[in-house]
Amino acid sequence: MFDPEIQIKRNSLELNEAAAELFIRLAHDSINAYRNFSVALSGGSTPRSLYALLASEKYRSSISWELVSFFFGDERAVPPDSDESNYRMAHETLLGPLRISEEQIHRWQTELSNINDAAAIYETDLCKYLERSKRGLDLILLGLGDDAHTASLFPHSPALHEKERLAVANHIEKLNSDRLTMTFPLINSAANIVFLVAGSSKAEAVAQVIEGQNRPDDYPAQMVKPEKGRVTWLLDEDAAALLNQT
Repeated sequence: MFDPEIQIKRNSLELNEAAAELFIRLAHDSINAYRNFSVALSGGSTPRSLYALLASEKYRSSISWELVSFFFGDERAVPPDSDESNYRMAHETLLGPLRISEEQIHRWQTELSNINDAAAIYETDLCKYLERSKRGLDLILLGLGDDAHTASLFPHSPALHEKERLAVANHIEKLNSDRLTMTFPLINSAANIVFLVAGSSKAEAVAQVIEGQNRPDDYPAQMVKPEKGRVTWLLDEDAAALLNQT
């Protein structure tokens, strides 16, 4: 595992520009090497701005988008047209504007009545893709909650210590709800993992995950430790405010 790279930007505009440039570079590298690029998208307000930027005139012609496969790191147990759906947000800001074909989009089947069935189907889809590509996902975009959760891997939730499954339903007791999420075995097999974090509300979590004591049950993002891949933290100044190294 490489030591994580930490980039601190002055504001959200610079943060999104850096994230877009990194996304484009990683896509080019994978497409040049393998003729395809796989990315797991994250939900949240910060990625929304990134996706809109990637779909803008400035970047939309920078990638052969027909060679990109899109996955989702996690999802709420809501219909795909729900305002709370990560898929809907990504479709409105990125996938739709770029006219990405349905064959390239691997979304959680949240319309199913049984959330465990949705997780099993997604895992099967992932396994088939990974078997064809013969490598882990090229890029996984991750956010960070103010409780240091990432994807839908919340503190003290059942999925934290999953060793075999790649995608599971995870009950979040404090939210009294179920989520669908990729697991750490899959996340840690990726070639590149990028945390995109903004805002002062995330500063304590950022400091604990990067510089705090190793307490992964309390700070789940500490479990992002890829075997061979690279981890990059893209932070704005507010999110990085409590780091000693700044």
